[in-house]
Amino acid sequence: MDDRVYQVIELIGSSSDSWEKAAENAVREASKTYDDLRVAEVVEMDVLIEAGAVIAFRTKLRLSFKQG
Repeated sequence: MDDRVYQVIELIGSSSDSWEKAAENAVREASKTYDDLRVAEVVEMDVLIEAGAVIAFRTKLRLSFKQG
C-alpha cells in the first residue's frame, strides 16, 4: 500500500430545499477547485429563519482530498 497524504478543509453549503442539497452544493462547488475528493463528514447543520419561517438550510462539511 502506498503512503498517502490527505488535506482537509471545511465548507458550508446552503440550499432552500434541504440539508442534503446543501451538502451536495458544497461538494459540487469544491470539486471545481479540488481534485480527487474523498470523504465529506457532516460537522454541523443549521437553518436560517426569517419571519418565523425557514428560508435556508446550511450544512457544514469537513472535506478531504488527496494531495499530490
